[in-house]
Amino acid sequence: MASVWVGNRGTIKDYPGFNAPRDAEAIRKAIRGIGTDEKTLIDILTGRSNAQRQLIAREYKAAAGKELKDALKGDLSGNLERIMVALVTPPAIFDAKQLKKSMKGAGTDEKALIEILASRTSKQMKEVSQAYYTVYKKSLGDDISSDTSGDFRKALLTLADSRRDESQRVDEQAAKKDAQILYNAGEKRWGTDEDKFIEVLCFSSIPQLRLTFDEYRNLSGKKIEDSILSELSGHFEDLLLAIVKCVNNTPAFFAERLNKCLKGAGTDEFTLNRILVSRSEIDLLDIRAEYKKLYGVSLYSAIQSDTSGDYRTTLLRICGGDD
Repeated sequence: MASVWVGNRGTIKDYPGFNAPRDAEAIRKAIRGIGTDEKTLIDILTGRSNAQRQLIAREYKAAAGKELKDALKGDLSGNLERIMVALVTPPAIFDAKQLKKSMKGAGTDEKALIEILASRTSKQMKEVSQAYYTVYKKSLGDDISSDTSGDFRKALLTLADSRRDESQRVDEQAAKKDAQILYNAGEKRWGTDEDKFIEVLCFSSIPQLRLTFDEYRNLSGKKIEDSILSELSGHFEDLLLAIVKCVNNTPAFFAERLNKCLKGAGTDEFTLNRILVSRSEIDLLDIRAEYKKLYGVSLYSAIQSDTSGDYRTTLLRICGGDD
């Protein structure tokens, strides 16, 4: 069965000469020695697919009697530790943990919530919800409910519940009808009918939404994102804009997020790790191309000038190449 976490535009693929026991043994030596051999850890963990890393982790546990992620946590620290642990975490569990982290403690990290829920497919979200329940013994929906409110909450819950249609068929009449519904719900009336925006943007399939957005433009003379900007506000507006961006061009959405976390007063390593790791087997090649197109420099060079040491080496390996 094909994994819903593997696309064909990733920078990391299955390693052809893969041998799990051999890799596990090399990692055990790298961790056990006096001082950690980071180079070996980086070579192996960035040079294998996530599915292969799971097999390495299983071999490691059998041989060393402890979880690989715990061994990495005990031996590394800071950003390097976080990205190495991310690499050995199964994708659905990784997303679940990122969602938990964005809702834990004082204040919610809405940007992370929005990024994950706007960009994942229904099939992916089904796995994330299951993983969330397995790890935390609480439903993702319950945590989102107690952490957010209003239309923002309603839209997030729809996405978390995998309600988006996944079919590739498009229906032109339905697109015209939905465009009219959006127009009537926003531009055409006093006050906005937010529910209608949720109904269309959180339930329709991605190809269907592309068609609906085209029809919307024909009908109103405006891009849907311009109407969202003028009609809505707050986190709800941010979420719907993120959905529109992902519908139009998911790699460009991530390129923009990466640029924000690499620019300015300090690097946002949490976002950087999350995007590079979670997109490394899906569409990181396309994200790199969009980055170059949007910002005139390669993602590789942006990472290079913004990070250092073994952490930088790891990120650049995941990034894959300079454009």
